[in-house]
Amino acid sequence: MLNVFDKPFADPVQLPLAGSIRSSVIILTVYLLFVLKLGRILMEKHNALQLRGVLKVYNIGQVLFNTVIFVWGCYHIFVSRPYNLSCMNVLPQDHELKSTERTLSYLYHLNKVLDLMDTIFFVLRKKSRQITFLHVFHHAFMVFTSHLLIRFYGFGGHVLLNCMFNVLVHMVMYGYYYASSQSRNVQESLWWKKYITLGQLVQFLMMFLHCAYTYIQPNCSASRGVIYVISTASAFMFVMFSQFYIKTYIQPKVVKSN
Repeated sequence: MLNVFDKPFADPVQLPLAGSIRSSVIILTVYLLFVLKLGRILMEKHNALQLRGVLKVYNIGQVLFNTVIFVWGCYHIFVSRPYNLSCMNVLPQDHELKSTERTLSYLYHLNKVLDLMDTIFFVLRKKSRQITFLHVFHHAFMVFTSHLLIRFYGFGGHVLLNCMFNVLVHMVMYGYYYASSQSRNVQESLWWKKYITLGQLVQFLMMFLHCAYTYIQPNCSASRGVIYVISTASAFMFVMFSQFYIKTYIQPKVVKSN
């Protein structure tokens, strides 16, 4: 089974943290050990860290990072228009926009690695209730899957449009995190938190529909494997986030009304 990793890289250009899959395995192993075990042991004898200043910088940095990817990516996809949107293939190595496609996909992968800091901050702030299975699985899955797609499929193509759905939601999400980090009073006054989860649900639905639309196109050579991976993952995430939304925002109202 591991022989699959002996296959040549889909893209001959190997970038830091996006080459050998070992880099993501090491990062995720350290991440899981810290957030599930070592971090909690470390913080047992320490008070929760506030990190208010650090979080402000981190969250505004994430807003800017995701905005750059989104604006540049949309310009690349919809203005430069190197793709047929109904059948998006990875651009050939000699295409004039290949370096743009590669850079955008690479930045997205680095962004998913950076997202792991969300959980690290939860541990340091002793926000154990927020370190749920869904949270940890989602973050680890995104890093590993984005790396696998680069490794076996290449940078860009069908995956790139799905990345745009994701970074758009994250622009809003980290904007909320930044606003909520100002003070507890501000955090309690923000009414739009639940709409971020709704936005994530719309994101997964759009990803699934885009995969389904591509799949039914006649004579489309877009990778079926990529379509299967993204459609399955988006369907699974839609179910998981739906359960979270119901448990967090609907069930409490039902209990209160009774």
